[in-house]
Amino acid sequence: MTHTSSPVIGIIGGTGDLGSGLARAWAKAGYAVIIGSRTADKAQAVAAELGEGVTGRDNLGAAEGADVVVLAVPFANHNSTLSEIREAVQGKILVDAAVPLVPPKVSRVQLPAEGSAAQIAQDLLGEGVKVVSAFHNVGAAKLHKGGRADCDVLVFSDDKDARNLVIKLAGAVANRGVGGGVLANSAAAEALTSVLIWINRNYKVLGAGIAITGLDDAAQA
Repeated sequence: MTHTSSPVIGIIGGTGDLGSGLARAWAKAGYAVIIGSRTADKAQAVAAELGEGVTGRDNLGAAEGADVVVLAVPFANHNSTLSEIREAVQGKILVDAAVPLVPPKVSRVQLPAEGSAAQIAQDLLGEGVKVVSAFHNVGAAKLHKGGRADCDVLVFSDDKDARNLVIKLAGAVANRGVGGGVLANSAAAEALTSVLIWINRNYKVLGAGIAITGLDDAAQA
C-alpha cells in the first residue's frame, strides 16, 4: 500500500546496484517509486523485477514525475546527468548519493576541488533546488537482501526541513537516518566511502557500514 501523504520518490540511475536496492527497500516500505535509466525500456524491465510499487521511465521522466529525486549514478556521469534533469528538479528536493571515486584507486580519498559531489550538485542546480546529501555509506548488497540495512545513514543539507524529510526516508531503508549538519559536511561521508571500501577489501567483508553511538532518537536534526 502506498503512503498517500508521502512523496513519490524518483531514483535517477535506478537500474544500478544502489538505485535498485533503494527502490526495492522503499517500495517494500510502502512508497511509490519511479526508477530512471538512460532508456525507459531498461528502467521498465528492472521495475518489473522489483515488483509492486515501482515503475520505470527514462531519467528525465523519473525526475519530472517525482517529488523527491535521488541521484544514484557513478561520479563520472554526475555532472552530465544533473544538467539533463536540471529543469525537472526545480522546486524539489534532490538527494545526491554520488561518491567522487577516482578509479583505479577507489580506496583512496580523492575529493573534488569544490569540496564534495553534493556541493557540485548545488552549484549546478542553483538555489531553486534543495540539495540533500545521503546514502553514500550504505552497501547495495544489504538493501537487496530484504529488510532494512544494518547501518546508519548520515544526512546533510543547508535546508533543515529537507534534511529531516530525508532522515525519515533513510529510516525506512536502514537502521535510521542521522543528521550530519550543513551540505559542506557531506565531504566527510563522501570521503568515508573510500575508507569503507578499504575496510571491505582488507577484512574481506561485504558492505561495511557505520553506526552512530550515543543517540536515543535521531528522528530530527
